[in-house]
Amino acid sequence: MTTPDITMNMTSIPAQGGPREPTAARGAEGEPKPAPRTEGEGEVEEVASVRETGDGPADAAGGTGALGPDAGAGGRAGESTETHGAAAGGFGGATAHAEGAADSSVVAGAGPVGRPGERATVRLRDRDAEPGEPPRYAPEWLRLREPADAAARARDVLDPLRVRLANLPGRTGALAVHDLGCGTGSMGRWLAPRLDGAQHWVLHDRDPYLLHFAAVGSPRSAADGSSVTVETRLGDVARLTPDALAGASLVTASALLDVLTREEVVTLADACTGAGCPALLTLSVAGRVELTPADPLDAEITEAFNAHQRRGGLLGPDAVTVACDAFAARGATVRVQPSPWRLGPEESALTEQWLRGWVGAAVEQRPELRDRAERYLRDRLAACAAGELRAVVHHSDLLALPRPTGGAS
Repeated sequence: MTTPDITMNMTSIPAQGGPREPTAARGAEGEPKPAPRTEGEGEVEEVASVRETGDGPADAAGGTGALGPDAGAGGRAGESTETHGAAAGGFGGATAHAEGAADSSVVAGAGPVGRPGERATVRLRDRDAEPGEPPRYAPEWLRLREPADAAARARDVLDPLRVRLANLPGRTGALAVHDLGCGTGSMGRWLAPRLDGAQHWVLHDRDPYLLHFAAVGSPRSAADGSSVTVETRLGDVARLTPDALAGASLVTASALLDVLTREEVVTLADACTGAGCPALLTLSVAGRVELTPADPLDAEITEAFNAHQRRGGLLGPDAVTVACDAFAARGATVRVQPSPWRLGPEESALTEQWLRGWVGAAVEQRPELRDRAERYLRDRLAACAAGELRAVVHHSDLLALPRPTGGAS
């Protein structure tokens, strides 16, 4: 099997300060600590320019090329996780590690796991971090949600995207795809095999540990068998400029918009329209959840969670509307399609973790809900374990097609 060329370029975009990486997840020099090699797993040496060898990486479950979902650590750090903020009290939100953890195991292809008693969910912001600090994401959570993300993304936007990409002015060579807030790279794993032609993916994230997994887990070929190559860039998508996207054919992101501010969405729209390249921005939360069977507290939890998503000036469920307006004001044609998670008994592990974070964020926003929410969560988790709970978590996918410019490849 042909393996991809991987360039680790960690200085292309200035990084914004934020919470430090967990100590146990980093090497002696402060660089990402790669997962131990498993049978058949390719090696990646993290130097200025490397080539992957072997047959490709295996994920924690033993599969090839499925290291984590999209929900990447997108945005300034990552993609939306449906659980903005640390879950309160006993509701279970946790990062992969506490700061300064001395020892930890590392799951091959998934990143650090939590200490005993910690859940591999996600905290969007550390309690002691400054309000403007970017979120961090646990690779385990990203891997858990990847199948649901892949099933949810709207296929209807792909045909107009393919038409635009096939008719880019002055295009020569491979498509240049910039994946913003790539996390562990699930957007590339979903999209690259659905597009024809050679592709070069530039993976942007502010977490070097996740970038490692995104690089080694990247797809190897396009829909027509053409090659796919990858490079990584460490940095903050809020600082993007049209120059940063010079030569870009396409900008992608997954679960990104709702963890950005209005100003950051405008920056993103300016960068994409200035470069004249399409933007495919998937899985932005829509602020609506449907649970079956219904419970009288569903609406209050949803309302409190949506308010939590808007804390600190983040857009939360308003993100798609703001992004549509920003792109349209700059002359782009915008399409929006629904992309809901549909969670049933087969997705019970994801549903459990999502419930804990969703309810925990609601209680953090409205502490007076705590007593009723504890009962609510207990009942919901019991129904989930019994295979009796179904959830539809609504998202939206946005395709923006700016006017082409001479800068598009």
